Amino acid sequence: MKWLKKALKQNNDLSSIQKVDRVYGGSINDCYYVQTGLKEYFIKHHATAPRDFFHTEKVGLSYIRQSETIAVPEIYGYSDEPGEAYLLLEWIAGQTSENTEVLLGEHLAELHQTTGDAHGFPTNTYIGLLPQRNGLYDRWLPYYRDQKLAGQIDIGIEKGVIYGERQKRLEKLLDNLSKWIPADVEPAYVHGDLWGGNWLTGPKGIPYVVDPSFFFGDRQMELAFTELFGGFSRKFYETYEASYPLGRTYKDVKLLYQ
Repeated sequence: MKWLKKALKQNNDLSSIQKVDRVYGGSINDCYYVQTGLKEYFIKHHATAPRDFFHTEKVGLSYIRQSETIAVPEIYGYSDEPGEAYLLLEWIAGQTSENTEVLLGEHLAELHQTTGDAHGFPTNTYIGLLPQRNGLYDRWLPYYRDQKLAGQIDIGIEKGVIYGERQKRLEKLLDNLSKWIPADVEPAYVHGDLWGGNWLTGPKGIPYVVDPSFFFGDRQMELAFTELFGGFSRKFYETYEASYPLGRTYKDVKLLYQ
């Protein structure tokens, strides 16, 4: 594991590696717990990572950290060199308390009350390994329609999994999206890939989020995504709603966002 020694050296950790354990759960990267004479780490490695893959994740984590709202692991280093791509992070471990999901709801609401100057993101990113086209837009609807949705539809057409009647129906949806999706909403800080596997409990029961696909946009899309796969309790949703109410439109747009 030359890339592992390189990662530790990048963090000025020249101590001996005492333990390396494989961490399972994700389907994209090879992940490991690493203990050295100085520190415990979590490291993700992808031998054939796309261009700027881990840099993109680093930037997303940095935006969330700078908001001073919801916790993210400290970033110790990264590389996007072919064959040696990695992201070196703080190891997060803790016991869930009865207050953990209350804090998760409160802190996510605080993140969503942090806003940017425009919708979208200045550079292209990834959702999983799929490229996500971006750009900065004055209004939410054109960004969501032309980049978030149309970009993924184009990938499906290119891969041959979207065609025929399905393609026609999706194109019709894009043409009529303005009937349901709000054009003007606050460009909130959005994690962008917040499912049950992308948050974890740290010391003192504090919730952390990981693996973002960060952008500025409609926070309702984030909440709809959390409901898609589960992993969030009623306590989380009640606390979020009490902290930053969603309003009447959420039920109307939830299925479209999902």
